Amino acid sequence: MPRSVNAVASRARRKKILKAAKGYFGARSKVYTVAKNAVDHAMLYAYVGRKLKKRAYRRLWIARINAAVRQYGLSYSVFIHKLTQAKIDLNRKVLADLALNHADAFKSIVDKVKDKVK
Repeated sequence: MPRSVNAVASRARRKKILKAAKGYFGARSKVYTVAKNAVDHAMLYAYVGRKLKKRAYRRLWIARINAAVRQYGLSYSVFIHKLTQAKIDLNRKVLADLALNHADAFKSIVDKVKDKVK
């Protein structure tokens, strides 16, 4: 019985890796074994980076809210505490956007929080 090697599938696997490694420097984009390692590392960094991006955005939002709230004599932690006590359910992304782009709307939220909770 003749030997079956399934060249079509194995070539497709190699092409997929080399296509993903396109633009890498030197042998990383040309040699399959080197490219495979480079793509594996890149995929791992991409996975981790998607998690780190969420953390970075949350830190940015908190910094923006803190800077905006301090103009009205509050700290970030006190503002968030009073916000929950006043039962205002706005997430940090929305609050940061309001603080940056809609200062009057943000000021009205801060005033509501200050008035409701003493």
